Amino acid sequence: MNNRVPSNKRYQPTDYEHAANCATHALWVIPSLLGSSVLHFLSEDQWERVSAWLYGAGLTSLFLISTLFHTVTWKKSHLRSVEHCFHMCDRMVIYFFIAASYAPWLNLRELGPWTCHMRWLVWVMASVGTTYVFFFHER
Repeated sequence: MNNRVPSNKRYQPTDYEHAANCATHALWVIPSLLGSSVLHFLSEDQWERVSAWLYGAGLTSLFLISTLFHTVTWKKSHLRSVEHCFHMCDRMVIYFFIAASYAPWLNLRELGPWTCHMRWLVWVMASVGTTYVFFFHER
């Protein structure tokens, strides 16, 4: 385990931590794809298909982008611009996964008159988070 880093520095994982990050994220890419396929196959109507697609795409992209980011960070640390790009994508996909995980709840249940507004609000918030990461994070 590394020592605590100062507030103005970025944490540098050990090789074991890098390997664990890569393995634990890569391990779930195939199961998330399979689960997404099952959800889509079991969908009975348009809203179920949309919800299955959103959730599956969000979950799969979360594990895939995170695996790529951790692999690039571990093996290609001399490519700083590529690492930075994957780091931003890793953070952005988290916002979109959070929004996608709300899709089944907001699309498949009648939650009252505010449901339609909540659907939009969740995605607007994910977009705001993405904008924050793109323009302000680690600057």
